[in-house]
Amino acid sequence: MANALEISNLSGGYIWNRPVIHDLDFTIAQGEMIGLIGLNGAGKSTTIKHILGLLAPQKGSVRVMGLATGDNTSEYRSSFAYVPEAPELYEELTIREHLRMSAIAYGLTEEQFEQRSASLAEQFDMTDKLDAFPQTLSKGMRQKVMIMNAFLVEPPLYVIDEPFLGLDPLGIRSLLDLMARRKKEGASFLISSHILSTLETYCDRYVVLHRGKIAAKGTLDELRQSAGEAPDTTLDDLFYTIVKGGAS
Repeated sequence: MANALEISNLSGGYIWNRPVIHDLDFTIAQGEMIGLIGLNGAGKSTTIKHILGLLAPQKGSVRVMGLATGDNTSEYRSSFAYVPEAPELYEELTIREHLRMSAIAYGLTEEQFEQRSASLAEQFDMTDKLDAFPQTLSKGMRQKVMIMNAFLVEPPLYVIDEPFLGLDPLGIRSLLDLMARRKKEGASFLISSHILSTLETYCDRYVVLHRGKIAAKGTLDELRQSAGEAPDTTLDDLFYTIVKGGAS
C-alpha cells in the first residue's frame, strides 16, 4: 500500500540552485495526520508548494498516493485537496457554484454533490449563504467555503495551511470533527499551524522545520526523547527547545 505522501531528499525553492528547503525526508501513511510546524520562514509554505506541484524539486521527489507530479498531472492533483491560509474565491461565482465546480473537477455525481454540499453547509452554518457571492461574506465565512470545497471531494490526502485563522468556535469544532471522521475513514492529513495545542491533540506525528531543514520528526514521545525532555512535556515546550538548539 502506497503512502499518502512521500517526500524523499527534497530540496527546492523559488530560484534555481538557491534552495529554501534542504534534503527533506518524511512520509504520511494512509489514515495518518502529520503536523508540519516551524517558525515563520522555516520553509513550511515552500514545502507545501512543492506538494501542490507549484514548484519543481531541485533535488529529490514528492509523491502522493505513489504518483509524482510528472506522472499524470490530473490524476496527481485529484489525489489531494488544499485549504490555503488565505481564502481564494471567484467573486463572480456563488458559494453553491464554487462547490459545484469542485464537484465537476473531481468527478462527483450529482447525488454526491447534493448530499455532501447540503451536509457541509449545515455543519458550518452556511445553508443560507449558498447562493451568496463571496464579497458579501466575512473572512471567516470565506474560509469556511474553502474548507467545504476540500471536504466535499473526499480525496485521500488533505493539505491544510493554518486552517483555524478567522474561524468562529463552531467553524473550528466542525473542522476538527470532519478531520477526525475522514481520518477514521482512511484519509491522511498534512496540517501546518502555529496552534500547537490543537496539533498535539489531533496529530499522530510531527515534522519540525527550522531554517529549511528538518530539525526533528516523530511522535510526541519520540520528540521528547530526542530533546531529552520529560514524558509530560507539551508540544509547545518541545518546539521551543528544538528551535533554540536543544535538539538537532
